[in-house]
Amino acid sequence: MAPIGTTARGFAAFGLLAAGVAAGALAERLVTRRLRETHEVTGVAALPGEVVTVTADDGTRLHAVVDDGPGGDAPTVIFSHGYALSLDSWPAQRVAMSGVARTVFWDQRGHGQSERGPAGTDIDRLGRDLGCIVDALAPTGVVVLVGHSMGGMTIMALADQRPELFGDRVRGVALLATSSGGIADVDLGLPRPVARLAHAVAPSIGSTVEGGGPVAGLIERALRSSSDLGLLITRAYAFGSTAPPDGTRLVADLITGTPIEVLADLLPALEEHDKEHALHVLERTDLLVMVGDADLLTPVGHSMEIVRHVPSAELVILPGVGHMLTLEADEQVTRHIIDLVERVSR
Repeated sequence: MAPIGTTARGFAAFGLLAAGVAAGALAERLVTRRLRETHEVTGVAALPGEVVTVTADDGTRLHAVVDDGPGGDAPTVIFSHGYALSLDSWPAQRVAMSGVARTVFWDQRGHGQSERGPAGTDIDRLGRDLGCIVDALAPTGVVVLVGHSMGGMTIMALADQRPELFGDRVRGVALLATSSGGIADVDLGLPRPVARLAHAVAPSIGSTVEGGGPVAGLIERALRSSSDLGLLITRAYAFGSTAPPDGTRLVADLITGTPIEVLADLLPALEEHDKEHALHVLERTDLLVMVGDADLLTPVGHSMEIVRHVPSAELVILPGVGHMLTLEADEQVTRHIIDLVERVSR
């Protein structure tokens, strides 16, 4: 029989991996070894971005950094990060976009330096937050929305809530490694019976953590512990053929800094996310959809489903790339975003 600690660690990891998009984040949590190494990305520290606080409609304070663009009629590009990450997960994009457009990088609630707000956060709440960011930091002019993973879901929620923004103000959208729904059906590269069990366990992990007590403490200690198995999970779920060491350390650090309560709060929301009915709104925009063909969390089929509803979209499939395409294929991702910005600027 496996030691109790190992069993608990495996159970916690297995349950949270079932959250689909959360899997890569969880894997990094397992291998973090509490590394708080300094990770400097060339050029980021030199950018003079303005730190801004936006107050959401429920009073929650959201943290953002605004980088001025070339001026004139240049669009404002707003970047929404994924689950358990933060605005710091866009290092290459922030450097490359400097001088191309005015950019806004923000921390979704409970992540980075943004407040958590009331418990019970779901994707619709994140969509309203993005609307507050647009209203406060891009009240006029052309806007391009870029979302990775959960950030893409956030954009879909905003499209569902405020379709009038799209086509008029929001001219371009980039959905990176994301899904319009069906996360609960992702097999995570596992046999179907095992995957079904994992998805069934995930919501109970969240409620257990929220409830506190000794079991919740055991789960959190397991998630923050070290494991060689965690390294293998990271390779399999967060990246494809290449896992950049600097990128892995960066993601590990960001995830370690995300409160376990926030991770637990959002697990059911990721599983229940369904915005297929809102995709038609994106037909009014220049839509870019990108995914790696080695993404086990939001597989290629999910991006193809988005494009099926928006046939005019540009679909880019990156060979050998996993879920963290913004780090693993940063040059390709950035180039396509810049091309999108240039198209909507004409």
